[in-house]
Amino acid sequence: MKTRKILLTESEIPDKWYNIIADMPNKPLPPLHPGTKEPIGPDALAPLFPMELIKQEVTTDKWVDIPDEVRNIYSIWRPSPLYRAYGLEKELDTPAKIYYKYEGVSPTGSHKPNTAVAQAYYNKQEGVKRITTETGAGQWGSALSFACNHFNMECEVYMVRLSYDHKPYRKIMMNTWGAKVFPSPSEATEAGRKILQEYPDTTGSLGIAISEAVERAASNDDTKYALGSVLNHVKLHQTIIGQEALKQLEKADDMPDVVIAPFGGGSNFAGLAFPFIRLNLEEGRNIRCIASEPTSCPKLTRGVFRYDFGDTIGMTPLLPMYTLGHNFVPAPIHAGGLRYHGAGVIVSQLLRDQLIEAVAHDNLDVFEAGITFARSEGIIPAPEAAHGIATAINEANECKKHGVSKTILFNLCGHGYFDMKAYQDYFEGKIVKHEVSSNDIEASLAELDTPLIN
Repeated sequence: MKTRKILLTESEIPDKWYNIIADMPNKPLPPLHPGTKEPIGPDALAPLFPMELIKQEVTTDKWVDIPDEVRNIYSIWRPSPLYRAYGLEKELDTPAKIYYKYEGVSPTGSHKPNTAVAQAYYNKQEGVKRITTETGAGQWGSALSFACNHFNMECEVYMVRLSYDHKPYRKIMMNTWGAKVFPSPSEATEAGRKILQEYPDTTGSLGIAISEAVERAASNDDTKYALGSVLNHVKLHQTIIGQEALKQLEKADDMPDVVIAPFGGGSNFAGLAFPFIRLNLEEGRNIRCIASEPTSCPKLTRGVFRYDFGDTIGMTPLLPMYTLGHNFVPAPIHAGGLRYHGAGVIVSQLLRDQLIEAVAHDNLDVFEAGITFARSEGIIPAPEAAHGIATAINEANECKKHGVSKTILFNLCGHGYFDMKAYQDYFEGKIVKHEVSSNDIEASLAELDTPLIN
């Protein structure tokens, strides 16, 4: 019998997170104050984040201890399984070996609780009563709602309007765990009201939702803000994924040639890829790490590297990142978690240094890949996850074309069982190819007056 599922025991849950900054040849540039354009220190983040998370944001320590209480909660679903995708290999008739790390076994169905639990824990330790956040497809909002409920904290979620309308069951998940959910842009904040006045029919964006959540946190002393991607400490928490995958592949006596994950702001990709990039940096390995993004929001493949705001209104510090411009509103694709204008600072620097790769996939190709995977492996992937699958299929087809065998690993970051509207649209022929035009990108970037980077 073929070994399909590679498991670890609870005792093998990693007890530390990995901080790739310690190994990077070029450290990320500092964030800048939005007014003075001067580098900011940790104190500037204090209105939004608890001090322990701020320390993690700026640390250069290579390893950060995972608190026992966080690790105990992780044990509800961790270690997550690693699967050999025999069905997909057969369907593609490829000599490649394909593995996927399955994060859909978490209570919320995605990788997001890995950082949500940690962030809620540190906020609780510092006496915070309420956490505000944004969510695209609802995965992050669900995860933070779950975590806040565990620690008996209030949770307020600003959900991108497109997903609020298309994914009602994600909203109900959040409500079930006690969260208040607002369609963004909303009438609950000054930022939301301003956007609605100018664009009353907008489908929203993660940048707008971030503006609303940040505003709420900054104006209430008992409230902090939590971000589900982009920031350094978020990526740090997610590295538990890749650390487990590395142990599992060692048990299978294998090592990937290619590591793939979807890309919105960077936590998904960082979680799987960073522990393998460590091997490249430490041991001279040559593991290709590929970020998969949509052609409708291609900041890595078609954006520019410069300072920009993390939100639409301009309330966050200026971050050095690949961006399409903070006013950019992506097309209303179903992969709501990938509809973000910028990329995380660490991933942006790694791409600039050519230590990682990025590819973009068309909306229709992504759903065709998701259907292929569902029919060969049995799990219906979230639209975000299907981007990584599309890249894995392309890499496997290249192996077939050239008659070479490679080991491919990708992150199946979440299931799509609350995304049936997306699959319904696909079967009804409503999913169409979409690629943002160069004119639209240039027009968005032309609005930027943020500092350039040499």
